[in-house]
Amino acid sequence: MPSRSSTVDDRADAIAELLLEVAQCFFRIRVVGQKTGLITSWGGGSFGFMRSLALLGPLTVPQIAEMRPTSRQRMQRLADELAAEGLVEFVDNPKHRRSKLVQLTRKGDAQYREMNAKLLAIASTMGLDVSEASIRKATEILRKLSDDVKSRFERGT
Repeated sequence: MPSRSSTVDDRADAIAELLLEVAQCFFRIRVVGQKTGLITSWGGGSFGFMRSLALLGPLTVPQIAEMRPTSRQRMQRLADELAAEGLVEFVDNPKHRRSKLVQLTRKGDAQYREMNAKLLAIASTMGLDVSEASIRKATEILRKLSDDVKSRFERGT
């Protein structure tokens, strides 16, 4: 029977290996995203930004920034860039006079749907030997680890 410390060390090694694999995968995803147009000159953030609006409806820039590990100023710049392209628009917020809501325009909704279809087409050809249940379990594990990292960042540790 392994000692508790070796079990903890093995678990720590497994988590560290997973985190490093996720980082390597991220960089590979970024290259594919750039080649397919899913990551634009604005970066990968534009798809995620538009996805949030498509799934959740109009949001304020601070709400969008709170959902990501980035600054409100970065999200404001991204919102302004997307608005300049006609993909989002700022509308009055009934709950706050000064903080406008950001929503997808018709053009932005079409662009998001096109990008999402492209992503699903790519995803449908990946990991063909991995079960859906395994993929969903991996997603659950990554989400838990991501939440842990986020809480550590917020605590400053």
